[in-house]
Amino acid sequence: MVAATPPACDFGWKAADFALPATDGSIVTLDAALGRNGLLIMFICNHCPYVVSVLDRLIADARAVQALEIGVVAICANDADNYPADSFDNMVTFAKRGGFTFPYLHDENQSVARAYGAACTPDFFGFNHELELQYRGRLDDAGRGAADRSTKRELYDAMRRIAETGTGPTAQIPSMGCSIKWKSAA
Repeated sequence: MVAATPPACDFGWKAADFALPATDGSIVTLDAALGRNGLLIMFICNHCPYVVSVLDRLIADARAVQALEIGVVAICANDADNYPADSFDNMVTFAKRGGFTFPYLHDENQSVARAYGAACTPDFFGFNHELELQYRGRLDDAGRGAADRSTKRELYDAMRRIAETGTGPTAQIPSMGCSIKWKSAA
């Protein structure tokens, strides 16, 4: 496990287009994923201890973000040949077991993760309704630990602000997680 931290939010950066297969058998595009008030893209995977430790909170906050009329997708871009726990079949099982209410997409050739500059799992990209980046922070201030009543829901609070105003908070603390498992150059 190699920990990684993404760079600060590049406010206004436009979302890169994609069309990726989902665990439900559909193909999901950027335009189809966009909600009335924006879009949250989460780079996750099945085996990362950071993702596994926050999964229940991540799923709950994704549902809350969807209630704000913001689209939500999760993308797995890890090299499944060297990390078979992140294979598409295991993604299907992971999404079903987790009760995902959002599409879980497979970026097999890693082109989408590269276009976004994804650094780790989890890595969050919060866009406004114009698909301009407004949030590149962490899920909450509990980290891998257990959340309690004092836990600040940073991702949810930022996405609520984006839904209401179109802009994200200026103060953001980057996410931390396992590095994306890149395929070796052939």
